Amino acid sequence: MTTPPHSRLIFLFVSAVCAALMAFSFYLQFALELEPCPLCISQRIVITGLGIVALVAALHNPVNRGYRRYGGFLALFSLAGALLAGRQIWIQNLPPEKVPACMPGIEYLVDILPVTDLLRIMLTGTGDCADVQWVFLGLTIPGWTLILFIGFIVAGLFECLRKRDSVV
Repeated sequence: MTTPPHSRLIFLFVSAVCAALMAFSFYLQFALELEPCPLCISQRIVITGLGIVALVAALHNPVNRGYRRYGGFLALFSLAGALLAGRQIWIQNLPPEKVPACMPGIEYLVDILPVTDLLRIMLTGTGDCADVQWVFLGLTIPGWTLILFIGFIVAGLFECLRKRDSVV
């Protein structure tokens, strides 16, 4: 029977994947000139938060309950990201007549809207979120991020539930 990887390695891996995801999102935005929608930006925020939590967990290297707490944060943040990605997938699959109205660019919205309205738009999406700008192996960007968020949920729950040797 093989032993599972050390928690520190799992958190380092999650942090590295998050960094790679952010680098890829910037490549899509600046090299391929794909403009991110509000839900895409919200997912980026969640991925950045996940990466930071995972890096702090790896650097902190706590014992029993500490890893469970970090695993719980990882699972909860990942669940939030999965919900955002799921919402975007749902919007992308709506019939054209049911797609929400498109909005001006996010920079303009930041300048004119109160924070509460901006957050509502960021979390619920607009017609811009229905545009499929990139597909790989039949899945869109939110489809791939949903798969990754589910993987992060599994990693977080694994850290929460795994048996550990008692540390005195």
